[in-house]
Amino acid sequence: MSYEMDMIRNSQDIFYHLLKYHELSQTDDERLFTLYVENEELQALVKSQGEAADCHVERYADVIYLIPDEDNTFLGFSKTALKTTLCRSQATDRDYYLSQFVILVILLEFYDGQGSSSKTRDFLRVGDLLNSISIRLREGVDRMTPEDEEREGIAFSDMQAAFEALKSDDSGRRQKTTKEGFLYNILLFLQKQGLIDYLEREERIQTTRKLDHFMDWNLLNEKNYCRVTSILDRLHGQGE
Repeated sequence: MSYEMDMIRNSQDIFYHLLKYHELSQTDDERLFTLYVENEELQALVKSQGEAADCHVERYADVIYLIPDEDNTFLGFSKTALKTTLCRSQATDRDYYLSQFVILVILLEFYDGQGSSSKTRDFLRVGDLLNSISIRLREGVDRMTPEDEEREGIAFSDMQAAFEALKSDDSGRRQKTTKEGFLYNILLFLQKQGLIDYLEREERIQTTRKLDHFMDWNLLNEKNYCRVTSILDRLHGQGE
């Protein structure tokens, strides 16, 4: 299929905007947004550029997003980069998996609903999140034998050991070797990605529209629903 030069140029403008800002809404650039929404051929061109860059372009409600593929370490993050960013120096794999578990618990605390939206709360206090992490790790260890952990691929005992190895510190220094500092760095990371708003003075967390869209339109859609609910059920203690 051949395309006119104007359409090619418009698709490049849209994709460059997505590369630069990772999203495009009508308030960001009304002309580009309208061009994309109203022209299926243009959408196909932009999506093909996304595929070439190991990404996919999706419109959720009134925002168009550029989402890197899972193994895209150029526009996304490698395991090594995440471990360096989120964990203490000389961190092990169990520290890394604990950081991913913390993010999953945050999602579970906010998105565990049914109906038009999966979101169930407007904010979460940091102290409550720390308690929830501790409780869910303990529940996982109590329920699962080492054989269960091996089969399910969730090492609750290792993650609990990593969490308990972190000190508690109310001094406000927020070093990565403390529970508070470990969580603080994860929250800052999620905020930089535009997924949460971390209100430090109030010590509470709120989700952004970007994360709400992603959860409702992508992660919890029919294609991924069974995989996600299986994980959530195990965290709830309802799994087999």
